Amino acid sequence: QRDAKGQYLFDLLCHHLNLLEKDYFGIRFVDPDKQRHWLEFTKSVVKQMRAQPPFTMCFRVKFYPTDPAALKEEITRYLVFLQIKRDLYHGRLLCKTSDAALLAAYILQGNGLSCSLMGKNCLRSRLSVPSGRFKPFPFGQTPAISELNFLRKAQTLETYGVDPHPCKDVSGNAAFLAFTPFGFVVLQGNKRVHFIKWNEVTKMKFEGKTFYLYVSQKEEKKIVLTYFAPTPEACKHLWKCGIENQAFYKLEKSSQVRTVSSSNLFFKGSRFRYSGRVAKEVMESSAKIKREPPEIHRAGLVPSRSCPSITHGPRLSSVPRTRRRAVHISIMEG
Repeated sequence: QRDAKGQYLFDLLCHHLNLLEKDYFGIRFVDPDKQRHWLEFTKSVVKQMRAQPPFTMCFRVKFYPTDPAALKEEITRYLVFLQIKRDLYHGRLLCKTSDAALLAAYILQGNGLSCSLMGKNCLRSRLSVPSGRFKPFPFGQTPAISELNFLRKAQTLETYGVDPHPCKDVSGNAAFLAFTPFGFVVLQGNKRVHFIKWNEVTKMKFEGKTFYLYVSQKEEKKIVLTYFAPTPEACKHLWKCGIENQAFYKLEKSSQVRTVSSSNLFFKGSRFRYSGRVAKEVMESSAKIKREPPEIHRAGLVPSRSCPSITHGPRLSSVPRTRRRAVHISIMEG
């Protein structure tokens, strides 16, 4: 369907995956200028693409669950596990080397492997863990339990749920801005320098390459954080991500969602409205799911194709590869 909207494509993909708790996920694509975008479900797929077909898109976690271990279905936990594993391999989930070794051990067990099969030198090399920091891990868990333990550990880390946007602060220092289930985060030099809870964020706007975050904290203390994105398109993407994340995690129900403007004057600038359900509604809906758990076909580790310390996530073997050349969607892979 040439005029099909994003929702149609997304629903089709979730049907292939047998996924019901689908609100945490989205479809991402990159335009010819290397700018990332989330596919908007209310708009035509073709009209959002600036490139010529075939279109390449990626299935990703868009809204990280506040408590991933509490997700209702194993298939949902598995897909979130694949995303966080990818975050770890690509350096977005920052942690101590001891935590990295523990997470890596859970990953190996989730793939049905053990230290005796893989060798601890292989495990260290995958996550650059110094030899003195590696500790043997007690194997014997099922993949589902290993993945659950992985999620429980990952959610305790400061950078859980971070999808970084490169920016610069007012002094010209490099920074990464991100939105998490708990609020707005600024990272500099692999350290979290700002954390603003969602209920403290009063407004977000952008003008050109400049992003503004308005914050109201205790004792009526009000501040404005200012950052500069590489391009106006990157700044607009950052702003839209912020609007969607705040609506998803902060609001009680989707009927409270309002159209927002990027400018102080509503009739100027860009306007945008989050179109999905909010976290509370999603969790309430998940609690009502009653069906036989779908079968999960786990794949083994896929060797890295670019860097020894980076491993691309496995494909879901239960998802058939289409012979059509119109659209190719990768599932949690590079």
